[in-house]
Order: sequence, then structure tokens, then C-alpha cells
Amino acid sequence: MKEYDIVIVGAGIAGLTAAIYAVRAGKSAIVLEGKMEGGQIINTINIENWPGDMRVTGVELIRKIKAQAEELGAEIDYVNVEKIVKAKDGFEIFGDMDEKFKAKAVILAMGTDPRKLSDEMMKDAGKRPVSYCATCDGALYKGKKVVVVGHGNSAEHEIKYLKGICSEVYNIHHDEKIPEDAEAIFVAIGRIPATECAKEIVEIDARGYIVAGEDCHTSCTGVFVAGDCRTKDLRQLVTAAADGAVAATEAVHFLS
Repeated sequence: MKEYDIVIVGAGIAGLTAAIYAVRAGKSAIVLEGKMEGGQIINTINIENWPGDMRVTGVELIRKIKAQAEELGAEIDYVNVEKIVKAKDGFEIFGDMDEKFKAKAVILAMGTDPRKLSDEMMKDAGKRPVSYCATCDGALYKGKKVVVVGHGNSAEHEIKYLKGICSEVYNIHHDEKIPEDAEAIFVAIGRIPATECAKEIVEIDARGYIVAGEDCHTSCTGVFVAGDCRTKDLRQLVTAAADGAVAATEAVHFLS
């Protein structure tokens, strides 16, 4: 079993920032990521609200932050965390493929996952492809008719992007009929906190977010939370980074 001062779950902006602050404070830290570093921002082509970097892509930004964390001494391992358990002298983190880690403190930074279409709507979609990322898959439907499901900010972003590629872009609610001539469906109906692995160790609210204030302390001593999976009003790149800095600082204080 690998042992660290701090185990960070999630390699998005929050998790990687936490790693930077943890290792700069002299603590050993590893970031565990079950998918790909960056979370939802890797699908963003043009970021204009990250201070000091006008019109940077999500991939470019996360690569720079990851490289910075690794250069400072943080480790990154691609492990899907399934469970976190309170141990006698810290915490045990269990991943898929029987991987196991031990930590004196844990930072939860799992972010969110896209909300899926209902079974009824998937049936309505039939054999037509369903995508949850226009910037990833939009080019595949150049000159074709597509539909965006959803009416929030995420949906507006998808519609704007697809209108520059597709011949026609329909926009419907999640309970409406999909137009028969639509050749692909893009889904933007919100996101769900990826907090399943933490439900047995920290308090989670009715919507699935980990309960914590601006100090990033959870209901379990020694476990901190950062980023979009935390209860908060504003979920932006800068607030995720701020959470990562706060959570790591608080974790270092806890270890001291």
C-alpha cells in the first residue's frame, strides 16, 4: 500500500491546485484521477475568464497546471477511486484494480458528471448518436441537422458552437420530442456531483454535493473538499482553484 501525507481525488483545476499547494508546503501528495485530467474544462475551446490567459483552451490550461504540479513534486495516478474509509491512523483509499492508498488527510475534488437523458428520451433517439460534448463531437456532424437538449448556460454554449458547424440546430427541453430529421443529439441538461465514493465518509446534501463552507472542511475531520462538488453558489475555474488552495492549506494545518 502506498502512503502519502495527502491523497487528492480528482485532477481538475481544484485537485491540481491543491497538489501544488500541498507539495510546496513540504507534504507528499498524490492526485488520483479515474478519467482524464481537467474534468469538464477540457471540452472548452476558448476560456476568457482565467486571469492572465486570454483565449486559452481548456486542454492548454490544464496541461500547464498539471506540468507545474508534477515539476513541484506531486504524483498523478490514473485510478478510479471507489471507496474512502476512516482508518485508525488516517484514511484508506480503495481504487479499481485492487489499488489501495493510505493518507493522513484527503482532499475530495471529483467535480461533476453530465446528467444523462431519460430512458424514454434515449428510446426516442433510437440509433442516432448521443453526445454530451459539442466541442468534442460537433465536427462529426458538419452540415447536418442536430438537436441540443437543455436550456441553461451549458446549452447556450453548445448551440452557439454547433451553429458554426451544422446546417440547423434545434433546441428542445428534456421532456420534448426529438425532431425526426435531427441526425445527432447533444445533451446539456445539467451536471451531477461525482461524489459516490465519498458518501460513506462525509455529509452530502440532497443534490449530491459535499457539505462544506469556504474553509473547505467536511463533516469528517481530516477530509477536505474543493471545487464543483462542494456546496457553493459560484462554480467557476477561479473558485475551483481558490478551493484547491484553501483545502490544501487547511490539510497542511491539520497535519501540523
